[in-house]
Amino acid sequence: MIPYFTSEQIQHALPFDLLIPALRAAFKETMHVPPRHVHPLSADDASVLLLMPVWQPEQHLGVKLVTVAPANRERGLSTVQAIFILMDCKTGVPLALFDGEELTLRRTAAASALASSLLSRQDSKHLLIVGAGQLAPYMALAHCAVRPIETITIWARSPEKAQQTLEKIAASTATQSYQLQITTDLALACQQADIISCATTSKEPLIAVRNLKAGTHVDLVGGFRPDMREADDALMAAAALFVDTYAGACNEAGDIVQPQQAGLITSASVLAELAELVHGKHAGRQNTDEITVFKSVGTALEDLCAANLVWQRLRLAASS
Repeated sequence: MIPYFTSEQIQHALPFDLLIPALRAAFKETMHVPPRHVHPLSADDASVLLLMPVWQPEQHLGVKLVTVAPANRERGLSTVQAIFILMDCKTGVPLALFDGEELTLRRTAAASALASSLLSRQDSKHLLIVGAGQLAPYMALAHCAVRPIETITIWARSPEKAQQTLEKIAASTATQSYQLQITTDLALACQQADIISCATTSKEPLIAVRNLKAGTHVDLVGGFRPDMREADDALMAAAALFVDTYAGACNEAGDIVQPQQAGLITSASVLAELAELVHGKHAGRQNTDEITVFKSVGTALEDLCAANLVWQRLRLAASS
């Protein structure tokens, strides 16, 4: 029987202090990541099927199957459902199935933290989380793994959801001394933050450059479609821009696509993708006053890296 790794098993197998270095190594390796396939399932509720293949020559092959069903909100179900299949690249033999949601949440947060370790100021102490979805607690914990964060501020349209996010973070950091707080004043919170991490589905910009202090690092994780925005045009035009992958972010993310279509930025405005930062082909932050922006939409490379780490750790645990 093919083993299935649950969300609980994945959570315990992928602490951020192991996953972030693993991602750094993975971005240096040779992996084949074709464009993801998008197939509409229903014209009525915009449901889609996503297929995300990735493989390492002579090693492992993976495919993530994702469904996005917006009408699930009314059904009391998560709008995104996912499963990841790990196979032997030589033989094609299936090795394991993974809970795709937990895998995605952890690898997404870890990728942002990896980028932050290369782009944010090393003395960053104040983290602002914008949004209170499922990803928000993961983003907070991942960023705290790479910078000496002391204060975590949470803003969301719903104060109740912001409180729930705060409680989840507090439960995960019970032995640590972070100051956790909720704000209803996003502009003021942006003025005080060293790192701003956004994970929303907003179609209107939330982060304005006029509210940022010098040296801020902005992590844009939401806005994965061309009609979504988290940062205003002025920020995208003024900041040093970096992406997880050119192929994904520069073609799918509204924060890149919209200002480019308006002629405010060009393809040359995006200075490097994450693999180039990891390889040292771009130095990243140039000075302490520079405002940096990292825009991600996700890549299957991150899924395979995370799945490989789970596979290695849980197989080792089972054999010991």
